[in-house]
Amino acid sequence: MIAFVRGNFAMITPSRVVVDVNGVGYELHISGHTYAEIQGKSSGQLFTYLHITENAQSLYGFSTLGEKELFLQLISISGVGANTARMILSGMRPEEIIRSIVQQQTKQLEGIKGIGKKTAERLVLELKDKLVKHHQEQVANIPTISSPHDDAIHALIALGIGRPLAEQTVKKTIQSLSSPTETEEIIKLALKNL
Repeated sequence: MIAFVRGNFAMITPSRVVVDVNGVGYELHISGHTYAEIQGKSSGQLFTYLHITENAQSLYGFSTLGEKELFLQLISISGVGANTARMILSGMRPEEIIRSIVQQQTKQLEGIKGIGKKTAERLVLELKDKLVKHHQEQVANIPTISSPHDDAIHALIALGIGRPLAEQTVKKTIQSLSSPTETEEIIKLALKNL
């Protein structure tokens, strides 16, 4: 089992990274969250998971051990494969996924590309208790109300915009505003700024 790889980032795309470890290039599938963490860096360490199927062997990379652990919990659910888990981690930050599952917010999970109502409900049903147990401290600090900032980001992601770009655009839009604004207005202005 390969626990992690450390080396130079020979190539980085929103879904893959090639890590040069002493002349050997390891191709890792990554989430949008990990991409945002390593974007612009020339080297680093990624935690890994080797996924073996009948037809392929794929290596998945994660910027934090917490993201890897959440990935493993997601793929333990029937009907959630490695690619679906990667999409979930690209659609929301790990702490947002945990919050949505713990607070049974299936609508937020359904906002992720490729996640339907049944899958969202299954995630909540099968993972809620496990996540509360494994992330007690994190769950205790989870705010129950999402901000217009978070809502705007989720809306842009639902429209097919990648998380890193959505976060960047919403952040710039909010900084340009002189007073607090409703979520709908933030979304309209963010779309103009794209």
